[in-house]
Amino acid sequence: MKTPDLLRLTDNVVLARFETMKVYAALGAVRTLLERGTISPGQTLVDSSSGIYALALAMACHRYGLRCHIVASTTVDAAMRAQLEILGATVDQMPPSQDLRLDQERRVRRVRQLIADRPGTHWMRQYHDAVHYAGYREFADLVDEALPGVPLTVVGAVGTGASTGGLVRPLRDRGRAVTLLGVQPFGSVTFGSEGFQDPEAIIAGIGSSIAFDNVRHELYDALHWVDFRHAMAGAVGLLRDHAVFAGLSTGAAHLVTAWEAARHPERTHLVIGADTGHRYTERVFARHHEAPDPRTLAPRRITRLEELAMPWSTMDWGRRSHDVAPAPGAAAGRPSSSTAQEDRTP
Repeated sequence: MKTPDLLRLTDNVVLARFETMKVYAALGAVRTLLERGTISPGQTLVDSSSGIYALALAMACHRYGLRCHIVASTTVDAAMRAQLEILGATVDQMPPSQDLRLDQERRVRRVRQLIADRPGTHWMRQYHDAVHYAGYREFADLVDEALPGVPLTVVGAVGTGASTGGLVRPLRDRGRAVTLLGVQPFGSVTFGSEGFQDPEAIIAGIGSSIAFDNVRHELYDALHWVDFRHAMAGAVGLLRDHAVFAGLSTGAAHLVTAWEAARHPERTHLVIGADTGHRYTERVFARHHEAPDPRTLAPRRITRLEELAMPWSTMDWGRRSHDVAPAPGAAAGRPSSSTAQEDRTP
């Protein structure tokens, strides 16, 4: 389940198709914390998740003899919850909400309550603790061996930042010429689209309504902001053209990659496919007749965030920093100033 299939879609596009990508993050983080003595067998680990990290953490706890408690997003479906419970995790699920900001803030408050009520519980802080970068070095080894000596462009949903950053940093440290393109939904604070609303958006895992310390803005060369219908077009197109059933963030990344690969045929483009499409069956794939033809879509090219516009925009980011102010009440989800520096070192 951890190691992805590397599928060549075209001459210069390769898809890293995961069943559950964050197994790398969770296994690497738990193993590292055990080695450091930060946690010990039998202890309870808790975190907030919109889906695939919850499953990955439950698997890691199952392997290492730890208890797991998940504060689950409203987007976690019955199939995912059943898997978590069978693996031994306990689950708090937030009440239904159409507001992803409210959903995230509720989860943060619930985690803080659990920490206060249950001394000895360890908060994994997937959004902020850089220990989650550690496991992706193994993925970087796989990519380096499978795609040696070629100019490489990595395209992936930004999310917590660990998957894209954890792959690209080791590759660049080895001297590889790697360009990193991040994919964001509209409404995310991570790269400045918080002023927009996408009513159909259900891809909470690729952006955020709160600031994530694990996002290293200076690693990204360019950004693409994609709305729900364009991500749907990418996901349906991936299944129709390549028989790959993948999640909505993968669909968004596939759409972006097709446009980028046509402009840069000399580079190999690696698409990160975080999970399968099962939890999007009803809200995406059952509506496939509504999906636009990806070949008819193109982004608006902008030079500054003030020009950002739906449904699809792209901007050269230039590996620069970006200050993100925490949403009211959401700073609680971030590490305190006394631990923040430690957390930024994998």
